[in-house]
Amino acid sequence: MKRSGASIIFLNSRSEVLLFLRDDRPDIPYPDMWDLPGGHVEENETPEACIVREMQEEIETDVSGCRPHAVYDFADRIEHIFLMNLEVEAEAITLHEGQRLGWFAERDLEGLPLAYGFDLVLQDFFAALRQNAG
Repeated sequence: MKRSGASIIFLNSRSEVLLFLRDDRPDIPYPDMWDLPGGHVEENETPEACIVREMQEEIETDVSGCRPHAVYDFADRIEHIFLMNLEVEAEAITLHEGQRLGWFAERDLEGLPLAYGFDLVLQDFFAALRQNAG
């Protein structure tokens, strides 16, 4: 059985998404690459409980009001994607994992090294955003 992950797309009023730069350590997967905030669903934990726990641990942010967005069946895992609007400067967020946070518009993602197949997730997300806006 595949493991499960839970990640969140934070969206601000400028149609930017919040990403974090993973640590630059050779002993972790995808070192020094950009990533969606999230983590692994633990045994007997729901994806919803996981994303709430992970965001408290990683960025001290309450995401209990987030909403399910999509589920992706990757080769190595089932990834549950949540969505939440957030209006805060990246520098004002307390970060406990990774090197730094940053807000990225769709145009900023081209050529950006993204971890865990999240390039596909964000392509789909921005395509849906454009479709809903138009």
